[in-house]
Amino acid sequence: MGASTDSDPMKPGSNAPREGIWWSNGLFFVATHIAAALGVWYHPPARAMPQSLWLAVFLWQAASMGVTVGYHRLYSHRAFRATLLVRSILALLGASAFQGSIKWWCLRHRLHHRFTDDPLHDPYAATRGLFWSHMGWIFFKSQYERMKTIERDDLEKDPVVQFQHQYYVPLALITGFIAPPAIGLAWGDPLGAFVYAGLVSRLLIWHCTFLVNSLAHWDGLQPYSDDNTSKSNLVLALLTCGEGNHNFQHSFPHDFRSGPSPFDWDPSKWAIILLHRLGLASGLRRARVDEIKAARDYMRQKEEYGSSSQYDPLSSSETSSTPGNTDYESDQWDGEYWTRKRAIEYATQQSRCVIVLGGYAVDVTRYLTEHPGGAALLRRYAVGKMDDDAMGKDAGQDADWAFHGGINKHSQAAMRRMRKLRVAKIQ
Repeated sequence: MGASTDSDPMKPGSNAPREGIWWSNGLFFVATHIAAALGVWYHPPARAMPQSLWLAVFLWQAASMGVTVGYHRLYSHRAFRATLLVRSILALLGASAFQGSIKWWCLRHRLHHRFTDDPLHDPYAATRGLFWSHMGWIFFKSQYERMKTIERDDLEKDPVVQFQHQYYVPLALITGFIAPPAIGLAWGDPLGAFVYAGLVSRLLIWHCTFLVNSLAHWDGLQPYSDDNTSKSNLVLALLTCGEGNHNFQHSFPHDFRSGPSPFDWDPSKWAIILLHRLGLASGLRRARVDEIKAARDYMRQKEEYGSSSQYDPLSSSETSSTPGNTDYESDQWDGEYWTRKRAIEYATQQSRCVIVLGGYAVDVTRYLTEHPGGAALLRRYAVGKMDDDAMGKDAGQDADWAFHGGINKHSQAAMRRMRKLRVAKIQ
């Protein structure tokens, strides 16, 4: 993508992010590392009480759950719904991780999924180097023009998100630095609790989370897709409450699981299932079994035969694509042929959300609630009269630019799903 003077973030060639040094963030990050090192030197583990060390492990894992279950799966990808009590607890645990508020974290993570590996628009793009993706981005206060394209209505309407965002700093300081020594008073070791459950635990939380941005895009397996650098890594799963199957998450971001197999190490998934059985969580979203199978078959065949293989991950009747071919268009179509006027009539008379993509009318009505980018983005390109609030200046325009990377870099799984929603070919 080249730079452009076009200031509209919804059009090709938006400007690169403007980066200035984030002094307060960088200094706090470095100071915490120095304080932790000095604390361990002055009060080594041998002098700390075992309860303080176990508290450090507990708070590390609890804060990690606040990020993986709350920030990531609940809020960023809306993989399930939770009660007010659960959302409040996750918000407190997430604040203790010192990674920003839910709103701040989720918007950047959604941007990461929209433009994975794009050095201009991905906040922690792996293509900018291992150090940058791990923690280099922390030291810069970047302003991403395409952040305006990220849906945020759900975050703006959630009272827990808004409260945590407004009072994030005091909540983080209380849960991360004040609570540990206060708890340590119970067994007479407030200093040990502060050093290990406060300072050292923050470092563990930080760097284990950051490994998802760096290591999970650098080393591992790609059983579901090679459309981007995301990879699956068992060691990472052990350190991050199950976030190690990163390749699956990038292929099926709306799934509440990190992996479909019951043998995948994923404590976050088990926690969500437990909440569901207790009646505290609902609407658990899973990727379709046939889509997961198609993704795995595609990668197996691609590995075995290469991009010249004639293997078709859908079926020979749906497309003539081969592994390695990212074009979503099909040369074979046995369905109806419509004019654009007919597509508009269909959408209007039957109250359907229809977009024109790759020369086809695609009925995305049933997919609105599943779309990782939100329903508003699909409605933006809908043909016909949907509703006054949903219609935008791009309504009725073909969605090819947006689908091909203008607004999102779609995976093979998304392309396969799109094919199944076609209702007619536009003449």
